[in-house]
Amino acid sequence: QLQLVESGGGLVHPGGSLRLSCAASGFTLENYAIGWFRQASGSGREGVSCISSSGANTEYADSVKGRFTISRDNAENKVYLQMTGLKPEDTAVYYCAAIFVGANSVWSPLSQTLVDYWGKGTLVTVSS
Repeated sequence: QLQLVESGGGLVHPGGSLRLSCAASGFTLENYAIGWFRQASGSGREGVSCISSSGANTEYADSVKGRFTISRDNAENKVYLQMTGLKPEDTAVYYCAAIFVGANSVWSPLSQTLVDYWGKGTLVTVSS
């Protein structure tokens, strides 16, 4: 069974940090670009960040540039999103998603329409 499972969400104060993890089972992530998307209550889902299958290229939404860092460990079949300087407006359910691009690709498409697999999400709440 092909699955993506997110973890690491929780409640954090403004200015705090969290690290989200995305683990794959049933398939290898080395052929996929991995994106992080988020959906706040009452809003549509938006792209946050994406990393190419090679790990060489990354993309970030303007709202998180300089605060979030995406990385991957293909040996562990995991992708991470390090979030620092968190703001209340970062509160959302965060989803990881796999986009097939082939191994060693530098393509990092932050596009929901290209997603092949979605995780079920992890909730991040930023509040004092």
